[in-house]
Amino acid sequence: MKLPATVERFQSVGELTGPLHLAIGMFDGVHLGHLAVIESAVSSANHNRGVSGVLTFDPHPSRLFRPENPTRLIMPIDRKCGRLHSIGVDLIIRKQFDRAYASLEADQFAEQLKVELPHLLAVYVGENFRFGKARSGDVALLVETGRAAGLDVTSVPRVQLNGLPISSTRIREALRGGAIERVNELLGYHYFSDGRVTPGAALGRTIGFPTMNLPWEPDCLPCFGVYGVRFRSDGGDWLPGVANYGIKPTVVDTGSPLLEVHALEGDGIEAGTAIEVEWLRFLRAEHKFDSLEALKRQIVLDVEAAGEYLCDG
Repeated sequence: MKLPATVERFQSVGELTGPLHLAIGMFDGVHLGHLAVIESAVSSANHNRGVSGVLTFDPHPSRLFRPENPTRLIMPIDRKCGRLHSIGVDLIIRKQFDRAYASLEADQFAEQLKVELPHLLAVYVGENFRFGKARSGDVALLVETGRAAGLDVTSVPRVQLNGLPISSTRIREALRGGAIERVNELLGYHYFSDGRVTPGAALGRTIGFPTMNLPWEPDCLPCFGVYGVRFRSDGGDWLPGVANYGIKPTVVDTGSPLLEVHALEGDGIEAGTAIEVEWLRFLRAEHKFDSLEALKRQIVLDVEAAGEYLCDG
């Protein structure tokens, strides 16, 4: 299995001086269901003066088994690692998911973990965790083989919202359908974009609605449309805005999606500045208007709708 492939924060597992409490999973999106598993590892590590860790996989297994139709990820690996560290994880092991790893027999998984991570004391997984060749291993097998390898295994029940388990699949479906408020409920934080503002054609300024342009194309594309958002730069105060995410079919049809944010207060942020944008409410789907004047009339309505939600009261 050859762990670790890449280690974050620590230079190597050889630096560990205390017992390792390890959450294992893909954890795409680091949503509320994932948080229950990860916080179990963090809490136990803190209580026992140990090290909290996450073992995650890159790329997603679907890229190996069905490369023609892989699972589209909610967030890239670097943002996932940032999110994990922000909730208190000390050590992140990014394991390359390849043919050799996929062929590991399930009954060898726990033993290999212990061999490669000598400080490993406890493992934390979701109750639906599967592992090993052909995903043949389940939690019951992990408990049995973990005990033989000297590991404590904790299975964390799935977290539910509105009677259904929270899952990355459920979030992806909501994201593609424009249900951004449901996405945020399931994540437990606001869906966000980040990057540097780039110069645009200034068309928005000519019609009275200047925008900050953020080229941004995630793996799992949100629904093209107009959103109420908030944004900030350099960790400053959040400011209200209205954003269009899509290909601008009325104006140019860029082909590549672009996030354009119009500040509801002030002048916005100049090109070259790094910004964060949090998506708060879906206002309408993107579509092509008959004229630029029709588009402008709709933008007025979009700004009013975003302002009522973000600025009033």
